[in-house]
Amino acid sequence: MMDRSVSYDRDRTALAASEFVRRVYNWMALGLAVTAITALYTVSSPAMLQFIFGTPMVLMVLIIGELGLVIAISAAINRIQSSTALLMFFAYAFLNGLTLSAIFLAYTKASIANTFFITAGTFAAMSLYGYTTKRDLTSMGSFMMMGLIGIIIASLVNIFLASPQIYWIITYAGILIFVGLSAYDAQKIKQMAYAGFEGAEMERKGAVIGALSLYLDFINLFLLLLRLFGRRNS
Repeated sequence: MMDRSVSYDRDRTALAASEFVRRVYNWMALGLAVTAITALYTVSSPAMLQFIFGTPMVLMVLIIGELGLVIAISAAINRIQSSTALLMFFAYAFLNGLTLSAIFLAYTKASIANTFFITAGTFAAMSLYGYTTKRDLTSMGSFMMMGLIGIIIASLVNIFLASPQIYWIITYAGILIFVGLSAYDAQKIKQMAYAGFEGAEMERKGAVIGALSLYLDFINLFLLLLRLFGRRNS
């Protein structure tokens, strides 16, 4: 009788964890869809393109808005409602779509599509690895985060140096970092799911943070791979 009760509790925990993970990936996918639709609409509208990229101040405000939303969601997640956090996440995905519409001006649509599928396959494989592996990826995640800080600093420095060598070092290092973070974040989300939450509201907040992390991994991996596989418009 006791074994049956333990088995039932284990199955219920696994089911709840599975539902949480599914929600995280669904929200991430919806965020990517919002970004893609926004970018495609923007690039099809000359007036929108002129408004965003013809005025440096507008583009700067959008970029600052994106950074502000990411920081706000991460810093204030315990103080705001989950519905507000989710709305902020989709607002960030929308703003990201406006600024990322520039890739359609720089690269061919065919190469963007090909790179997207390469990114999706890589991301799915690493997420599966992170979710199923029994190896603790915490130390790897910490190393990847330090590497991420390093490439951010190097990217800022290279704005002034304009070195092709540094550009490609950042590209290859960034790909490795975000491939690793995709696995690490997948494992972290699984651990969150099995640890449980103090109520449905905290669970929804956890799902928003998880979706944001995966979204950032995917988008950054896509942009870095696009440097490799993207063919520029002539």
